[in-house]
Amino acid sequence: MSAHRLFALTPGEPAGIGPDLCLLLAREQQPEALVAIASHRLLAERASQLGLTIELLRVEPGQWPDKPAAAGSLYVWDTPLAEPAEPGRLTPANAAYVLETLTRAAKGCLDGTFAGMITAPVHKGVINEAGIVFSGHTEFLAELTRTEQVVMMLATHGLRVALVTTHLPLKDVASAITPDRLERVTRILHADLRNKFGIDTPRILVCGLNPHAGEGGHLGREEIEIIEPVLERLRGEGMNLVGPLPADTLFTPKYLEHADAVLAMYHDQGLPVLKYKGFGAALNVTLGLPIIRTSVDHGTALDLAGTGRVDIGSLRVALDTAYQMATSRVN
Repeated sequence: MSAHRLFALTPGEPAGIGPDLCLLLAREQQPEALVAIASHRLLAERASQLGLTIELLRVEPGQWPDKPAAAGSLYVWDTPLAEPAEPGRLTPANAAYVLETLTRAAKGCLDGTFAGMITAPVHKGVINEAGIVFSGHTEFLAELTRTEQVVMMLATHGLRVALVTTHLPLKDVASAITPDRLERVTRILHADLRNKFGIDTPRILVCGLNPHAGEGGHLGREEIEIIEPVLERLRGEGMNLVGPLPADTLFTPKYLEHADAVLAMYHDQGLPVLKYKGFGAALNVTLGLPIIRTSVDHGTALDLAGTGRVDIGSLRVALDTAYQMATSRVN
């Protein structure tokens, strides 16, 4: 890999485990230059609380590093907090700080400063308590980059699962799976597997919506009337799409062995399998953005902040995937 590339790391909620993850990661040598966009004071205080000796190296626009930091050190683009942050104690006053770190990272990706951004978890509730409408990283970055449609994909070793619908009540899922939505999501998944993961001809397995993929219409007609017609049309363009398949048998070695990704119709159809397979070593990727963004697959864990009892496995995978995507990226 090229050692001169810069990547942005945002620690997320300052009262959560994000700062801890950044500091624990800094003990390890990275193959790329990684800049934490965070409060220098926050990281210094948290390092003291954790008993870690980490050298925090200040960087800023015009003074970017040209090589990875040594093990035991971390580049920091200082972004001040509004109020001091205590582990486990949410403070709405710091909501704007969280969004500023994300904005700096995303704009840096858009202007070519950063090759990609990796995000630690935010706390949606406290941001909304501050009077800021915020539904998550994905929506925030889509708006900031002026991206009309994005796709959530979680991945772990040997399995990638993308979602047609995300955080919807189950009663609303069927009506949300329209031909237009399914086509847009499938196109984005196919394009990013090619352009950001370097897979020339992705093989995508597509779940049915209903049990047994509708069983010929006896258990629902969405497969017949919506899913299959869209897949057939896209197959005509050369996409390698298999399905719709019953979800209860799709997630078996027979099908997954030669698959590059699974497209699930709703959140709890695909993600329980992925998290069972790779919890603690999985990541979240936002597809469809003009930038590379990966994330850990867990929350802020307020009860663990400042204790040192956190696992950095998911952050490692998110970083490694961002590095690989930047290498594979063709546009």
